[in-house]
Amino acid sequence: MTAITNKGSGPIIQEIAAVIVENKAYLSEIDGKIGDGDHGVNMAKGFGRASDRISAEDTLTDAMQTLSDVLMAEIGGSMGPLYGMMFSDMADHLEDTDQIDAAVFGAMLRAGLEGVQEIGSASVGDKTLLDTFVPALEAYDSALAGGADFAAALDAMKAAAATGRDSTIDMVAKIGRSARLGERSRGVLDAGATSCCMILTGFADGIKTRLT
Repeated sequence: MTAITNKGSGPIIQEIAAVIVENKAYLSEIDGKIGDGDHGVNMAKGFGRASDRISAEDTLTDAMQTLSDVLMAEIGGSMGPLYGMMFSDMADHLEDTDQIDAAVFGAMLRAGLEGVQEIGSASVGDKTLLDTFVPALEAYDSALAGGADFAAALDAMKAAAATGRDSTIDMVAKIGRSARLGERSRGVLDAGATSCCMILTGFADGIKTRLT
């Protein structure tokens, strides 16, 4: 189990989209406690529309670019540009690569993370999606460095993403509208960290079922 093919892996994005759409109400509920309350609605709209435009034959590259285009142009809120840039940078990195192995996937994730960091001012600990993404990627890289195979590294990424998401409960928001609440933002999951966990988990699950 060493790699997946880029061609035909576009449906991984459809599978992630299905999870986002299924959790639309939940994401908006937790966002509503300290934010605008529109995260789930906007995410479900963007991911759902993109899913409808992806075919079973699409490459993962093309599917991510389709999703990016929709998120950048067709949904509101602050997360559209952030996730749009993330998926665009991942697609740009992957390009026409035929086989996606552990190293390629890790580099793809790194490109997406750097894209988010370039257009935002958040750091780990600010109660944002970075509190999920950064430790998840660090755990993935650490697992590979320790000799884990692709599947085991994906499992490590999933576990760290969930831990990172849950860590935001005890954080005070320092970025965005919720930062106005100060200490009152403590005790609630960050919606972006939560949706990021769903995305990374979706990648892990989708890849593991396709590994050859």
